[in-house]
Amino acid sequence: MDEIDKKILTALQQDARTTHKELSAIAGISTTPVYERVKRLEREGVIKRYVALLDKKKVGKALTVISMVTLKSHKKDVIDKFHEHVLAMPEVMECYHMAGNYDYMLKVLVNDMEEYQKLLVEDLARTEAIANIQSMFVMGEVKQETAYNL
Repeated sequence: MDEIDKKILTALQQDARTTHKELSAIAGISTTPVYERVKRLEREGVIKRYVALLDKKKVGKALTVISMVTLKSHKKDVIDKFHEHVLAMPEVMECYHMAGNYDYMLKVLVNDMEEYQKLLVEDLARTEAIANIQSMFVMGEVKQETAYNL
């Protein structure tokens, strides 16, 4: 990846709808090489997908919960079952396998506390693989970035 690729990627991270013509002006090369570079970056998996970033409050996802999860066991089948369960939960926006006091960190977005309580009691807590869940509620966001500094 060279400096031109980085310029293209930086621009696309700011606005994925940036045209090839606009990218060529930013990168300082003509449109055809920009098109070819973008296609190569997509093929190589550097560009995974294009998305629209939504206002979570306006789409009914005002409450962010960080749930720290401890599993009952670290056997492969238990971990696989937990992964499968989490992947099927649309409320779970992010899931990280952790080292330390907890096994997983989940970022859960729901409308309100009542919806989280229902999710916790009727879904997460019923998962056989889970031994403990510690929930923390986000009071405000100080910084949230989606773009990598290249």
